[in-house]
Amino acid sequence: MSVYLDHAATTPVLPEVIDVVARTMRDVGNASSLHTAGRSARRVVEEGRESIAEDLGVRPSEVIFTSGGTESDNMAIKGTLWRRSAGDPRRRRMLISAIEHHAVLDAVDFLVTTGQADVTWLMPDEAGVVTPDVLRSAVEADPDSVALVSVMWANNEVGVVQPVCELAAVAREYGVPMHTDAVQAVGHLDLDLGSCRADLITATGHKLGAPVGIGVLLAARDQDPVPLTHGGGQERQIRSGTLDVPGVAGLARAVRIAVARQREEAPRLASLRDELIEGARAIDPSISVNGFWVPGEVHRRLPGNAHLRVPDCDGDSLLYVLDAAGVQCSTGSACQAGVPQPSHVLLAMGMSESEARGALRLTLGHTSSAADVRGFLEALPTGLERSRRARMATARAS
Repeated sequence: MSVYLDHAATTPVLPEVIDVVARTMRDVGNASSLHTAGRSARRVVEEGRESIAEDLGVRPSEVIFTSGGTESDNMAIKGTLWRRSAGDPRRRRMLISAIEHHAVLDAVDFLVTTGQADVTWLMPDEAGVVTPDVLRSAVEADPDSVALVSVMWANNEVGVVQPVCELAAVAREYGVPMHTDAVQAVGHLDLDLGSCRADLITATGHKLGAPVGIGVLLAARDQDPVPLTHGGGQERQIRSGTLDVPGVAGLARAVRIAVARQREEAPRLASLRDELIEGARAIDPSISVNGFWVPGEVHRRLPGNAHLRVPDCDGDSLLYVLDAAGVQCSTGSACQAGVPQPSHVLLAMGMSESEARGALRLTLGHTSSAADVRGFLEALPTGLERSRRARMATARAS
């Protein structure tokens, strides 16, 4: 048996995307060259830019190609802080949600520990939501010190969707740029990014069915973050480097497919998610769901995200037992895999370390089926028994 339930970490590349990437890779050409091959490569890039902009509801000039979510987050956080503090040294305070991906958290930590910035953490409620009132209170504590706001659109661990449009409206009242990491949201939620008016938006390809190594930072035309790298001046002078033409073509195709299928795919995935959650709770009624969840919900929680709290069980131990049975899942972000520590997201939501350690993240995607849910539920009873026995043995030994 092989069951893949870790689509939030990465999802299989779509066959249509493989075809367009392979076809584009056969053509030589640097998109910055002026000869025929270069102009042909540039045409692929610009057509991809226009396609992505159309599908996401933004302007083509706002689409900046990057290597993925981590680079885009770093560009937005560091670059905006540097630009804002250079214009006004008072603006060195960042308002950051406490449940961000480590691509944001570690960028913030770098700026704080090197003495370049201060941070105010925006704490979520027990359901994992950062409310507009929390943001407003943080801004009003000292409006002239705020450099930027960053709140992710949909959480990569518990799947909770944030009220980004409302948060952006608060930030806009005070003239503060807002960044949102939308890596988990784009293609999975019904979005019109342009209407929300967040200033900087991160997205990446490998969560959508494009290859790893291509992403975007959507930057409003009035945003001018200081570049992390310098070179050829590509991408509005914000992100220098030779453009990955096949990657751009693949990303454009993946975004188009994901957006076109989203409205029919969301209820399908939500149905599988709910079957998985309800089946797990039927096996063990003590299992609960982390974050906001009601059956059928596709707006306030990601359709394909089931994040379970499993009492008296170590999540890492359960993961390994399930993996041995052919079920691949996660305890949290893949970028933190292998680090035996409780989730910062769950701790921020008010859970104890013991509760946070007993978590399991199961995420569905375009290849998921009812057979995957059945496979997980068949493996779960033995997994629970063995992991709990291991925890008891460890407790006795200590």
